[in-house]
Amino acid sequence: MQAENISIKDIDKSLLDSNYVSNNEISTTLYLSLLLGKPMLIEGPPGVGKTELAKVVAKTFNRDFFRIQCYEGITFEQIVGEWNYQKQLLHLEAARNDSVREDKIFDEEFFIRRPLLNAFLNDNDSVLLIDEIDKADEEVESFLLQALGEQEITINDLGTFQLNNDLIVILTSNSQRSLLDETKDRCLFLYIPYPSIEREIEIVKSKLHNADDETVSYVVKLVHDIRNLNLMKKPSVRGTVDWVQSVMNLGTKNLDQSLKDSVGVAIKTESDKKRVLKDIFNKR
Repeated sequence: MQAENISIKDIDKSLLDSNYVSNNEISTTLYLSLLLGKPMLIEGPPGVGKTELAKVVAKTFNRDFFRIQCYEGITFEQIVGEWNYQKQLLHLEAARNDSVREDKIFDEEFFIRRPLLNAFLNDNDSVLLIDEIDKADEEVESFLLQALGEQEITINDLGTFQLNNDLIVILTSNSQRSLLDETKDRCLFLYIPYPSIEREIEIVKSKLHNADDETVSYVVKLVHDIRNLNLMKKPSVRGTVDWVQSVMNLGTKNLDQSLKDSVGVAIKTESDKKRVLKDIFNKR
């Protein structure tokens, strides 16, 4: 998929065909990412479709998919790769007995590739998701700057690797910490908030084709009321989809009762649950 051969409307339709309900800002940012060859940095609350967008882009446009799931303490080796020390030791042992060159232990055959290097060297056009980059420390984020900006990776004792395919890089962040200005400067920024009522209804319908319109509308409007409360964790879009599916299975003749019985599908802490039951359901 090349930007000069596709329009923003084409992107909208292609994503929708894969059950991802886009909007103009999402589709435009994706279009510009393709046009400019820049990574996308997507921020927003958990559960609004940041990670799903990367997966859908890979599926929709038939690209290989690679993922780096960031977490506190993730290392260079887990992102790029590491030396196979056991294989190196065996080679050194053989070198003592034969005429094998010892310096070969720093050849590529002794290096175990991880997602970043695999994505860069893949023969097919690909999508690389760097998920929840805000959980990684600044040292790891700083290392990624070369890959994000110059489209190359330098590995000590091994050399510099150039990007080998048309790679779409998507970073996501839940804003647990502020990212480096250098990271932001290399990326196109996209903020995905909780969707409007109308868009969330579309999203639920795209996931649950058998859901009746009345139930979907009722639950989505209820979720939007809940999100206006001061909760520890507001219900995600994924939670809305699961809640609709739950009440459909429990029965919709007494919809409020089915929603109360399955409230834990969307509300994830006991204090939030009590607040929702008191301020939403007891006032209906």
